[in-house]
Amino acid sequence: MWSQAQPNIALVKYWGKRDVARNLPAVGSLSITLDALYSRMSVDFLENRGLDELVVNGEENSAMLSRVSGCIDRIAGNDRPAARIQSESNFPLAAGLASSASAFAALVLATCESVNQTADTLAMARIAGSVSGSAARSFYGGFVELAAGDENIDVWSIVGPEDWPLKVVVAITETGPKPLSSGEAMIRCAKTSPFYDSWVERQPDDLAAAREAVDKRDFEQLAAVSEHNCLKMHSVMWASRPPVVYWNNATIACMETVRDLQKKSEPVFFTIDAGPQLKAVCLPSAEETVRDALSDTAGVVTTLVSGLGYGARVLEQS
Repeated sequence: MWSQAQPNIALVKYWGKRDVARNLPAVGSLSITLDALYSRMSVDFLENRGLDELVVNGEENSAMLSRVSGCIDRIAGNDRPAARIQSESNFPLAAGLASSASAFAALVLATCESVNQTADTLAMARIAGSVSGSAARSFYGGFVELAAGDENIDVWSIVGPEDWPLKVVVAITETGPKPLSSGEAMIRCAKTSPFYDSWVERQPDDLAAAREAVDKRDFEQLAAVSEHNCLKMHSVMWASRPPVVYWNNATIACMETVRDLQKKSEPVFFTIDAGPQLKAVCLPSAEETVRDALSDTAGVVTTLVSGLGYGARVLEQS
């Protein structure tokens, strides 16, 4: 039995942990779930009690095995038999494209199905979020809000993918893994960045503005708050000691491309997560123009285009 989950791109970012041990976010966030990119997972329990086996895109992967095994333990218990976990993704991993979000959402769903313990969506989202904070959002489709509660997160879809069908053009500027994981970077920023407290304090204002923009389908307002929130997050990173800089020359060139398109009144804005890839969010009418412009930008390896998609689900057996 295979499950599938899509990566999500935060427009109002999750950055920082209020409780590192429980992986509780310091701030709420608002994201969009993509449809063209995916991670698929299967979890098959074996008869022996040996070590788990993780195969990612056809190759054994020991680097992620401890996190994956720990996630399965939360559902199946520590005394479970060994498991063979297979994972497939159709986009670069650990490169700032939310691969951990889609992977752990798919893993939680696949494990629950394998042990016949499928819980309600929020309960599964909370398990996934305890391993990868953004994974909770991949259980939901369209525009998704996550609230950082005192004891647990709450997460829900505020607008479905068909209700405001925006497009996302991803400019891939580097296909390799990023030099520092998001989790490590968040801890460093919280400890050393002079801007971190201000980031946490002002997040509710950005969330309110983004929520209002989505409710009103106000693209200009959503663009303004999303770009501002993105740049604030990276300012927190850049001011850390040592600084956390995920951008490369092509990332900046892509930002300039988007700015040029905006000057021509194209409905598009950018956002950048913890990685070097730029995501250009646009109205469907601008998709081809945005894709062509980013494809022609110096340093861009390739572009991926996606609409908005649905949350994690079990795949039908063929």
